[in-house]
Amino acid sequence: MFMGEFTHAIDEKGRLTVPARFREALAQGAVITRGYEQYLLIYTAEAFNALTARARTLSPTDPTHRALLRLAFSGASEAEPDKQGRILIPTFLRDYAGLDGDCVIVGVGDYIEVWSRAGWDAQLQVINDPALNAQRFAAMNLAMEPPAG
Repeated sequence: MFMGEFTHAIDEKGRLTVPARFREALAQGAVITRGYEQYLLIYTAEAFNALTARARTLSPTDPTHRALLRLAFSGASEAEPDKQGRILIPTFLRDYAGLDGDCVIVGVGDYIEVWSRAGWDAQLQVINDPALNAQRFAAMNLAMEPPAG
């Protein structure tokens, strides 16, 4: 599971250092693609294969499905961390996400998000809103089960 928030810079060659705790999971390969907003998604190769299998069930005659398939696959790029734990982010993906200099790498369970500093700061405004969070979590039962006894 990917968890945590890290800041790393993209170097002049377009390489991003993957946080050390994420490297083992990505050692067998990764896929980088566009996120739903202006950020990037990084999946393990295994997770992307599962996503691909689910995508094959979508009807290409449905315009919404076609748009989703284009979003997920037209921008997809395979990546493998080098010995220093860096992955090359293609120019078109860096441009899409506005990645230049410091980036924020966020573990989100089954995948990783890569944000520009400004993009992540804007996202924090949304996710740190107490009133909205109360609404978001109202539908979830976060109570711990009582101890067996």
